[in-house]
Amino acid sequence: MFRILAERLRQGHRTPAYPDGPPPPLPDRFRGRPVLDAGRCPSGCTKCAEACPTGAILGPPDRPRVDLGRCLFCADCVEACPEGAIRHEQDHRLAVRGRDDLIVDGGARTLALAAALEGRMLGLFGRSLRLRQVSAGGCNACESDSAVLQTVGWDMARFGIQFVASPRHADALLVTGAVSLAMRGPLRAAYDAMPGPKLVVAVGACAISGGPYAGGPEQCDGASGTVPIDVFIPGCPPHPLTILDGLLRLLGRLGPDDGDRGAPEP
Repeated sequence: MFRILAERLRQGHRTPAYPDGPPPPLPDRFRGRPVLDAGRCPSGCTKCAEACPTGAILGPPDRPRVDLGRCLFCADCVEACPEGAIRHEQDHRLAVRGRDDLIVDGGARTLALAAALEGRMLGLFGRSLRLRQVSAGGCNACESDSAVLQTVGWDMARFGIQFVASPRHADALLVTGAVSLAMRGPLRAAYDAMPGPKLVVAVGACAISGGPYAGGPEQCDGASGTVPIDVFIPGCPPHPLTILDGLLRLLGRLGPDDGDRGAPEP
């Protein structure tokens, strides 16, 4: 016991100060928000769209757009572009409230970060949010990056956010996976079992659009055809910091310009 206490004292405080301080450092290989420079696109070039495995690059060629709901953040488009017109920043902030808000370009259509809940909903959930996680056909990547938020490294319970074992005790579903046909019924049953009012958080490309499985006959191209979604958190998988940022924005803990300490300017 004394050895455990001594080691704990040696390690010190392990939970980052975010959002009251800078976000924890992200690895150099981290791929955050994609940025397009349409002015550098060669006339008629479609190499980035051809390289994208999920059709996340939308046309026309002279005005490309990126659907972050489909994007796997694989960087195949970055490698395929001969002019370097697309790149990934290290900006972790990706969560939005509307599906259409995930479609961005290199011009006026920028990412509209998630706004807080309104009125009574914010009063109910702003200080206490209980999540029931439903893996509806996921590969366990988004599930793992969601679960790690319960550890001392992130400690999302300090914000009043916790996972619970039953949808009857939950305020919101946190959905991961492309929603297989076998999981469509259980997902809807979990939603129906929650007391109202209730929320749904879609985490990862699979839950938003089907991800790499989109169009497959045994899945539903994401959760939106089964349950209504209140916040979309893209990625494959989204970083724990991205997930936490989205939840805090939903609860009004972050404003439009908060959470960007240390993030590069676009």
